[in-house]
Amino acid sequence: MKYFDYESYIEVWTPVEFDFSECLKFLARSDQEVLHKIDDDNLYKLLKINEESILCKISSNRTFIQVDFPLGTPTNSVRGKIAAYICEWFDLERDLSRFYEMASNDKILQPLAQKYYGLRMICMPDLFEALVWAIMGQQINLTFAYTLKKRFVEHYGECLTFEGETYWLFPSFERIASVNVDDLRELQFTGRKSEYIIDIAKRMANGELTKEMLLQKENIHQVKKLLMGIRGVGAWTADYVMMKSFYDPNGFPIADVGLHNALKTQLGLERKPTIEELKEIEIHWEGWQAYATFYLWRSLYDDTV
Repeated sequence: MKYFDYESYIEVWTPVEFDFSECLKFLARSDQEVLHKIDDDNLYKLLKINEESILCKISSNRTFIQVDFPLGTPTNSVRGKIAAYICEWFDLERDLSRFYEMASNDKILQPLAQKYYGLRMICMPDLFEALVWAIMGQQINLTFAYTLKKRFVEHYGECLTFEGETYWLFPSFERIASVNVDDLRELQFTGRKSEYIIDIAKRMANGELTKEMLLQKENIHQVKKLLMGIRGVGAWTADYVMMKSFYDPNGFPIADVGLHNALKTQLGLERKPTIEELKEIEIHWEGWQAYATFYLWRSLYDDTV
């Protein structure tokens, strides 16, 4: 990670294959989003570092992401952690040249890579957020998933207000470990999803489950196996979390409905591709399945962003 610290703001180096505006388009895909706000070309994000809530105003020029601090400058060590978060959030340390090389020879990905060039995986560095968001989205459409997320965040998250706008933090696992199933059912979570989310929060609160613990495993396959040992986490959820929180380029949620719909459109099919067909297609994306999936997801929002 390369960044420059000017005390009142920081600049995080961005690679050649990075387009902030493309990332903003993806981040703007739902008007129900509560964890960030976009104003013109500025992205506002509330972060909690060392128990301190810090509002970040994020913008970009051609070679840097600039992070300003509208509510006051945090300490040097906190600024460094914010730079690290930005780097992870936008997957900035990934060399995408090989992905674009592969995509240029793939009939499905070639037009998407050209159209969305510079788009990077929008990651979720916080494991609890990634797991909960994936569980929220199980077997429901994305619109309702965002509705649940908004209710969840506004009910249990912390917030601050600046210039008339309210900025939210995703609820902590410590907070959710103290709620009960009926509390979440009141927000229209199913009983099962409520149980899964509270169980995960309790495991994280007592130290049984941490991202650091999982990262110590010998290989990424062991991480996925351990994730699937968590109640409520099946193959689709594990693959999603591998993509978004463990930055696994091979993560491939093969059963994802959005992926199927995007491929149906891109291939001009009258039906969704079968799992066997997806396995055949995936061979050509070896090592870049996660980015192939992400670019296909992006294609679903062309009419909304």
